[in-house]
Amino acid sequence: MYQEKEDYQSWICDKCQKELELTKVKVHYLEGEFEVELLNCPTCHQVFINESLALGKMAEVEQGLEDK
Repeated sequence: MYQEKEDYQSWICDKCQKELELTKVKVHYLEGEFEVELLNCPTCHQVFINESLALGKMAEVEQGLEDK
């Protein structure tokens, strides 16, 4: 699961005013931990997940985990 490079070129952290970077972050859901590439502020480390990723691939993975 990842965000395409062209999807994040202009995103800026509102708090820090730094350009977001695509980095590997750990996502926790239920009892699982997954390492994925997401947009992340290099200063405050706030993670940004765009709507298409949240409603698409992440929703599919969430449903698959809940069905187990």
